[in-house]
Amino acid sequence: MSPYTRRRIAALLLLVAGVGTLTGCWDNKDINHRSLPVVMGISKSEDLYTVVLQIPEPSQNSNTGTDFRFVQATGSTINEIVDRIGANMETQMDLLHLKVILIEQGYAEKGINDAVSAFMRTNVISPRTMAVICDERIEHFFSKIKRYSKNNGTILEDFFQFNAGWSPQVAQSRIWELFRSIHSYTHDEAIPIIKSGSGTVIETMGSGIIRNGKMVGRLSANETLLANIFNGLDVKGKIEVMNSATVQIVGSRIRNKSSMEDGIPVLKSKIHLKVTLLEMKGNPTKEQVKEQLQTILEQRLTGVLKKMKTEQADILGIGQLYRNKLTRDQLQAWRSDYLPHLKTDITFEVSIESEGDLKMGA
Repeated sequence: MSPYTRRRIAALLLLVAGVGTLTGCWDNKDINHRSLPVVMGISKSEDLYTVVLQIPEPSQNSNTGTDFRFVQATGSTINEIVDRIGANMETQMDLLHLKVILIEQGYAEKGINDAVSAFMRTNVISPRTMAVICDERIEHFFSKIKRYSKNNGTILEDFFQFNAGWSPQVAQSRIWELFRSIHSYTHDEAIPIIKSGSGTVIETMGSGIIRNGKMVGRLSANETLLANIFNGLDVKGKIEVMNSATVQIVGSRIRNKSSMEDGIPVLKSKIHLKVTLLEMKGNPTKEQVKEQLQTILEQRLTGVLKKMKTEQADILGIGQLYRNKLTRDQLQAWRSDYLPHLKTDITFEVSIESEGDLKMGA
């Protein structure tokens, strides 16, 4: 046998062997045969859940953008409802592309542990899906935004995107963070609260204080801003209006120092804010603007801490700073035995980075 013939046979054998290793794409479905819900709404009445899914569909008219369908069903468990909806649809439903889970306030107040645990146990929903509380009946909310979905079905998703409509006074909370807070001794969550707006499509209503999976209180939008600072979110762009001036926050930084004194937790924090001056009323000096802003923020933070102690919910995650200072048994009692007695010394340091075209006294 010639060398050429041997090479031909060897190449043929490699080709046959390679064909056996190919897995193929026989079980993949075309995008036109899949449904990709972007928003899920959940409510609960007695022992029955109601689930609403917002599902994009290809539009027959290229000039109208993407069409959206709203599918609603009721059942004893969320997984049962989703499975039934999927079985009755003509396309395969894929929840991995879900962006927002909208939870009716009444259900949040009763406790959402069962839903959060179910989402984390299954691999059909991303743990990074945003969790949001709806301050009205979810059916009413979806009916009001339905008319806007013809041209922009990602309205709700964009509202929470950093590069789209998100604002510094809007909380950020994902399913995995909710799951963590349910099983954490020292960290609770603040979930954004929204409702359908009158002048705008969506209106922010602050955030809900979630302790052990239940909504136990609320923060205003301005109070949520301070929670975002403590949680390390970028609050650049927030505008603060005062009696003497209007400023815009362009940067923030926080430094914490925790200690235990006679069995009582003590926290000393410095929050550094950089602001630009947008507008003045009268002729205030820089120091007057700084002092007024510091006073407003310190009073606002005092209100947040008071709510935390009253509700025994550590939404600022202060207990995380004491994990190496308390035993496991002591950490387990952080909310009830330590947080209500927390002593704080939190100060704001404001620096005016730019005055724009405005001139003010030193």
